[in-house]
Amino acid sequence: MQKSKSKIYQNAITEGPILTRLLLFFFPILLGTFFQQLYNTSDAIIVGNFVGKRALGAVGGTTGTIINLLVGFFVGLSSGATVIISQYFGAKKEEEVKNSVHTSFALAICGGIVLMILGLCLSPIMLTSMNTPDDIYPLSLQYIRIFFLGIVPNLIYNIASGILRAIGDTKRPLYFLIISCFVNIVLDLLFVGVFHIGVAGAAIATIISQFVSAVLVVRTLLRTKASYHLDPRKIHFEIPILRRIVKIGLPAGLQSVMYSVSNVIIQSYINSFGTDTVAAWTAYGKIDGLFWMVIGALGLSVTTFIGQNYGAKKASRVHKCVKVGLILAFGISIVLSIVLYFFGQYVLRLFTDDQTVLQIGIKILHFLAPTFFTYVCIEILAAALRGIGDALVPMIITCLGVCVLRIVWLYTAVPLSPSIITVIFSYPLTWVITSLLFIFYYIFFSHLGYRKRVLYE
Repeated sequence: MQKSKSKIYQNAITEGPILTRLLLFFFPILLGTFFQQLYNTSDAIIVGNFVGKRALGAVGGTTGTIINLLVGFFVGLSSGATVIISQYFGAKKEEEVKNSVHTSFALAICGGIVLMILGLCLSPIMLTSMNTPDDIYPLSLQYIRIFFLGIVPNLIYNIASGILRAIGDTKRPLYFLIISCFVNIVLDLLFVGVFHIGVAGAAIATIISQFVSAVLVVRTLLRTKASYHLDPRKIHFEIPILRRIVKIGLPAGLQSVMYSVSNVIIQSYINSFGTDTVAAWTAYGKIDGLFWMVIGALGLSVTTFIGQNYGAKKASRVHKCVKVGLILAFGISIVLSIVLYFFGQYVLRLFTDDQTVLQIGIKILHFLAPTFFTYVCIEILAAALRGIGDALVPMIITCLGVCVLRIVWLYTAVPLSPSIITVIFSYPLTWVITSLLFIFYYIFFSHLGYRKRVLYE
């Protein structure tokens, strides 16, 4: 019975209408990222309303940037595992799937321990270097240290859910995330609203709920009889597999670090404008997250679809998937931009009733929301190239086009015109330039481009 179930997952990706299959795969991931966003947003809403704007700034903004810097590297690195497992699964190489699963878990456990140590040791230095306002600093340090104490379950959930997505199962990771999300919300209300523990309560609620999601997804891998079965006694580094994971995942991890470094610099400039701007940027980030969760879910779908079809040697489906992904992404981004531009201001009021904070948040929202479509080609083309194992050049393009150019803009333009608009203009500026670079590389130099049309070497 289990064997036939694995076959169903495979056929759902390598057979049938591209649009229908992609949407059926995309929506569970989208719902999962929605609950992940709700998971993160609940901390901000509950803390912002029960404790105040300083606590709101502490659980988002600066702490979120530091967390993304350290955790993002591992998530990018582990994406290599998702890609190679999807390729092996599509090619029906069961032994390689088994070895990849156990190597991935070894990576998650070791990576989690390293990140916990780095997070606990580096957080004070990074908070200080980012010009964190004095009235926010103690709360931020308290929140982030508790968060990193529970980082191992977070990484285990990420790697295990990535394994399930790689074989085509997007529903169970969604169910586990929904359960975890509601656990987080209930505990947030209990610890912050009833026991009045403040930001520490929000952090404790987060790590408990992450532990719950990790237990649920690991239990699934332990119980299956398919090739992706997890045997704790076999968790080890299979060096050839690890090399492949690193080859594909390291560029994505470094790219995430570069993104985060540029965001650290942006956050430091925003921090210099004071607590009101920090709180507004934190609240905007939760609304802005709606776009990122949709486009990110679509990117994950495209990567997995192309990975399995690449492994199954179905070239025409790979090329069609890229086209469908781009059309969907542009359509979704335009609709979201319109919705957020006109209605996002009402969502801001969920986080705070401070009029100064609301005015700044609306100003940021109205400037950035119409520019979301300029990011589409970066996400979809990079996702497609990752699916066939081409990760190095996309990383270089992103690092130069987004990260380096953004830093150059901040250090040259902002001193001449020190305003929040000058700072955030760095986003659409770098998205446009990087999109053009991706289009050029994809068409003329990549193995998926129209000039080559070479899928297999």
